[in-house]
Amino acid sequence: MHPRLLPYLLLLPAAFFLCVFFLYPFFLVAWQAFFTDAGEYTTEFFSEMLGHWKFEGALKNTLILTLIVVPIQTALALFMATLVSGMKKGRDIALYIWTIPLGISDLAAGIIWLAIFEQTGFLNSFLYTLGLIDQPQTFLGYQSKTTIFVAIVLAEVWRATAIMLVILVAGMGLIPKEYYECADVFGASRWKQFTRITLPLLKPSLQTALILRVILAFEVFAVVVTLGGTNLPVLMSEIYVWQFDLRDAHVAAAYAMVVLAISILCTLVIMWALRTPKEARI
Repeated sequence: MHPRLLPYLLLLPAAFFLCVFFLYPFFLVAWQAFFTDAGEYTTEFFSEMLGHWKFEGALKNTLILTLIVVPIQTALALFMATLVSGMKKGRDIALYIWTIPLGISDLAAGIIWLAIFEQTGFLNSFLYTLGLIDQPQTFLGYQSKTTIFVAIVLAEVWRATAIMLVILVAGMGLIPKEYYECADVFGASRWKQFTRITLPLLKPSLQTALILRVILAFEVFAVVVTLGGTNLPVLMSEIYVWQFDLRDAHVAAAYAMVVLAISILCTLVIMWALRTPKEARI
């Protein structure tokens, strides 16, 4: 075997996996979004999607959730990663405890928080014990959209912050300790070390963490359905409704293309905003 062929042979399984489980399904969905069953090109399915009364609300809810959840998770992950990286003892235990939610599925996380907010849940029991209420409150009713929204934000922050935490801890571990030692010698404060050393050198890891988290935020589904049902539609829940309830795979595919387009746009923005000086020159 020629040595030059070895890298391509090693990449072949990954390329095959990408083609079978991403490119092929993508082309199928794109075909359903833009072509009728007879094979004729049309934008009718996008028009039907845009004209549906729940589309605007689903898009708005998805964007608002992303704009609230992702910044909170980024700030928390940076804070937690800084604490973990600075620990000399108990680092592995703290990291293990904080990453436990990674092993919990979206649906399980939604059920856990449902057990907190429902009428017979922990929150009602706790407030009743303190004497703050005299009967169970309906926190997740159809008239309590703000509470549902807050519950979803809390559930998502609790469930998915660990994804960013793991990436940022790994990135901080790659920063040479000599930089911090030099900063200590010159009397730089911890905040200056964080803003002048950690953040600039953490850009590649932060870029990866943000891209991954934003994409997953646009795909939020199980937590929203568990806590909000149909009271708080999002793009992914509408894809489910059109695919399985309304039995219209074409409009569901149009929704999927919208989610893909927004995800790609956000990825490009993040890559541009967090580009390194070398990438900026290119």
